[in-house]
Amino acid sequence: MLKKVAKGVFGTRFQREMKRLSPIVKQIKEHEARLADVSEEALKGQTDAFRETIRSRIAETEEAIDGLREERKGTENPGQRASLTERIAGAEGELAETLQDVLDELLPEAFATVREACRRLMGATITVTGTEMAWEMIPYDVQLIGGIVLHQGKIAEMATGEGKTLVATMPLYLNALSGKGAHLVTVNDYLARRDSQWMGTVFSYLGLTVACLDDTQPGTEERRAAYASDITYGTNNEFGFDYLRDNMVIDLSQRVQRPHSYAIIDEVDSVLVDEARTPLIISGPAGRDERDVYRTHNAQVAALVKKQTQMVNTLVAEATALLEDEDDLEKRFEAGLKLLAARRGAPKNKRLLKVLTRSGSSSSSNAPRQR
Repeated sequence: MLKKVAKGVFGTRFQREMKRLSPIVKQIKEHEARLADVSEEALKGQTDAFRETIRSRIAETEEAIDGLREERKGTENPGQRASLTERIAGAEGELAETLQDVLDELLPEAFATVREACRRLMGATITVTGTEMAWEMIPYDVQLIGGIVLHQGKIAEMATGEGKTLVATMPLYLNALSGKGAHLVTVNDYLARRDSQWMGTVFSYLGLTVACLDDTQPGTEERRAAYASDITYGTNNEFGFDYLRDNMVIDLSQRVQRPHSYAIIDEVDSVLVDEARTPLIISGPAGRDERDVYRTHNAQVAALVKKQTQMVNTLVAEATALLEDEDDLEKRFEAGLKLLAARRGAPKNKRLLKVLTRSGSSSSSNAPRQR
């Protein structure tokens, strides 16, 4: 009853979300009406205008971060390095907030730009995975809402046929404007290749670069160039294994990925639930020096374990001797301390478990019976 009353007064969660997003959709349409009259050159020039706006807002913070990194590089004092690292982390957090604010401000106009580009591409012949087809898509209002939700880092649930592929173009375009790269993670190679070519029509029209990881080999300059593109399509396995490889390189220049900025995950239930059950594992060859280090440390660990076992056995033996005098409470208390220390040192020690089991049964048998 109370739930019905609450829904009647405040509306359902869906209704509240729609009420919150409707003004943004209205702003998008207002910008679209203005862009309908501009020239094709002016429409394509929107991308550079957006980038300049973003650059002007974050340039000062980025310069401050670069200065702090250079200062840290030339500092040998551990305390100063730790302080500089903390300041860099704070500045990076401030940069992320500033970037998010400016992207939120640009969202209506950027989405309208993509929608107008789709309208002007209507009827154009494009080639997708070797097949010629005509561009016949313009985002509907529901797709605008889906794009807003994805930009905000939430999950947009859409049925098959509602145009999820087209929905992703708008938040990808918006977040790629920062120049930090935007990724679309999907479940198989075919979808990555198809969507990079299909939706790449809009991105290329607006002056952005698009790449597909499936078109390159791991660890190559081509793979690094794919990540350097404004928008990169690929499968979760390709992104994941590249991340693991980048953490195994000898020199930082061998890494292919840039710092991560924004990603959309297609078929999120499959990628983050089904596929995530199988961990990505990668290994590299162990050098001779690494084996020598293993032998050295293995001997030290074995000696430490042996010493610890001897100490635990000694504690258990001493506690057993103290427990023989059942009437001396001080000895029993001291025995308990020794058994506690032994348990912390080796909880699965056989002698310890035997004493604990025997002590427990003895205590139980000597306890007064309740009638």
